[in-house]
Amino acid sequence: MKYYSATRIHDGNDWVADPDLVLAFDDDHFFSGFISRQSIEPGLIEELEGIICPAFVNAHCHLELSHTKGMIPEHTGLVSFLGKVIFNRAADEQSKLQAIEIAMQALEQSGCIAVGDIANTEDLLHLRLKGNMHMHTFVETMGFIPQTAAQRLAFPEQVYKSYAAQTTHPQGYVLRQSIVPHAPYSVSDKLFELIDQFEPGSLLSIHNEETPAENQYFDDKTGEMKELYKTLNIDDTYFQPSGKTSLQTYLPYLKQPHDLLLVHNTCITAEDLQYLNDYAGTVSLCLCPNANWYIERALPDIPMIAASGHNICLGTDSLASNHELNIYDEIKTIKAQYAQIALSDLLSWATMGGARALRLDNMIGSFEPGKRPGLVQIHEEVSKRIM
Repeated sequence: MKYYSATRIHDGNDWVADPDLVLAFDDDHFFSGFISRQSIEPGLIEELEGIICPAFVNAHCHLELSHTKGMIPEHTGLVSFLGKVIFNRAADEQSKLQAIEIAMQALEQSGCIAVGDIANTEDLLHLRLKGNMHMHTFVETMGFIPQTAAQRLAFPEQVYKSYAAQTTHPQGYVLRQSIVPHAPYSVSDKLFELIDQFEPGSLLSIHNEETPAENQYFDDKTGEMKELYKTLNIDDTYFQPSGKTSLQTYLPYLKQPHDLLLVHNTCITAEDLQYLNDYAGTVSLCLCPNANWYIERALPDIPMIAASGHNICLGTDSLASNHELNIYDEIKTIKAQYAQIALSDLLSWATMGGARALRLDNMIGSFEPGKRPGLVQIHEEVSKRIM
C-alpha cells in the first residue's frame, strides 16, 4: 500500500474536512480508501505540500494541431482564426507527430489522466497507444451543403473505423471514439441527421456558440459567417435563418439519445441553458477560457453557466489557440476573472466533471474505492501528476 497526505485534499467533489485522513492506494494505483493516519506508521505516509486531488480530465483538445503552436496571432476573431488554422494545418509528418507526442507528455506531466481529443485525421492512431491516459477520440465531420452530406461522412467514417480497431491499451487505459459534428455553422441539417443515426447513443461533442457571429447567422443570416461562406465559395442559398440561437436550431436534429459535450459556450444564453433542461440525454458544458481569450478576447458568463445545474468540465482547445495544454492554467484564468467561484468547484469541474463528460466517472474523477483516479499535486500554483 502507498499512503499520501497534503496540506489540503480535494476528493473530486469537495474538500476532505478531516485532517486526520490520508489516501491509501494499492500497488496498481487503485484507490483503497481514506485511512486514519493514527493507524499507519508515520514513515509510510508521503507528506506533500499544497493540494492533492484526482488527476485532471481535459475534455476538449485538438492534439493534431500541436505543430501550430505560436503560428497564429492572438485576437484575430474566430472567423479569421478558422482560415488561419486551415492555412497552417500542413506540415511534414515527422514534425506533426513529434509535436503531438511532446504535447501529450506535457498534458500528462501537468496533471491529465484523460482527454477528449478532436480528430480530423489518423495522426493520433498509434500515439494514443503510447499515452498514459484514457482517450476519447471525437472524429470530426464538416459539410454545410445538404446534397453532399453522405459524401462528407465517408472519410470520417473510415477514420473512425481505424480508431475503433484499437480495442486495448497496453497499460489498460480506455480508448473510445465517436463521429461528431464540428460546429453548427459547418454542418448541414442533413449531415446532423446522418451523424445522429450513425451510432445511436454515442457521445457527441460540438463546438457551441463560440462567437456572436454564429448566433447572428442563425438568427438572420447576416454577419461574418455569411462573409466566410462567400470567401470559401460555399453556396448557402438553401439555408433559412431560424430566428433562434444556433443551439436551439440544431438540437432538434438529434433524435437519438446522445449525451452531449458542448464546447466553448462563449455566447450561450440563459434561455439556451433553460432549453437544455428538456434535452433527453446528459449535457456537459465544457469551458476553454484561455482559448476564448486567445481568439476573441472574450469569456463565457461562467457564473451563469455554473448556476444552471448542468455538468461542467474544462478543456484547453489547441496549441493553435492556447499557449499551453494545461488544465490548471484554465483554472487559474477562471479564478482571476471570477473570484466568486470557489476553488473547490473549479477542481470538481477539472476532475469529476470531466470524468462524467467523457463517461469515465466509474473509473476516474474522484477518490472512491475501486477507482484508479490518478493523483495530482498543486503547489505554488503549479500542477503535477504524481500517479
